Amino acid sequence: MIENPLAKKLEDRSIILASGSPRRKRFFEEMGIPFEIRIPDVNEVYPDHLQAAEISNYLAELKASALHSDLNPGEILITSDTVVWHENTSLAKASTTKEAEEMLQKLSGKWHQVITSVCFTTVAAQNTEHCITRVKFRSLTHGEIAYYVANYQPFDKAGAYGIQEWLGAVGIEEIQGSYNNVVGLPSHLVYKTLMNMVA
Repeated sequence: MIENPLAKKLEDRSIILASGSPRRKRFFEEMGIPFEIRIPDVNEVYPDHLQAAEISNYLAELKASALHSDLNPGEILITSDTVVWHENTSLAKASTTKEAEEMLQKLSGKWHQVITSVCFTTVAAQNTEHCITRVKFRSLTHGEIAYYVANYQPFDKAGAYGIQEWLGAVGIEEIQGSYNNVVGLPSHLVYKTLMNMVA
């Protein structure tokens, strides 16, 4: 039987995924990487002067700092954060229906960037990488936006949408870059970085 190349390299390591996201959990399962989950307790606030990838880098590293003291030798902690960047503004998770609808109206008919930073932390070192994907929505009607928000409740997603859901299927005209990154994790980047870390 031919072994998974990365799983073989990680035989003497333990991967800690610091995320409660079912989407990120699924990507790790699909990559065939054994892992355990530890959820960091952090207040996800960043300095106002940060922009674009600086924000997601900062938050991914902030999450790592909350768990670093509990790391053991041989463990690799993976933390991540996703930012939707549009017209020099970060569109975070919406907390109300009105906020979600307003975010989607801003994205309607325009390009935006989905930026995910992934921080790899061991007892001795830390490395943060990020991936940028450009996404364009066609012009969305108020009815389409209202239907999506009411039925899919996208309040746990940056930019108030999930590309794998109804709005992505009917509303996205073009994508440049990693699709998985928009779903929630640049899995190709995680795989490549881990392969290099344990080379």
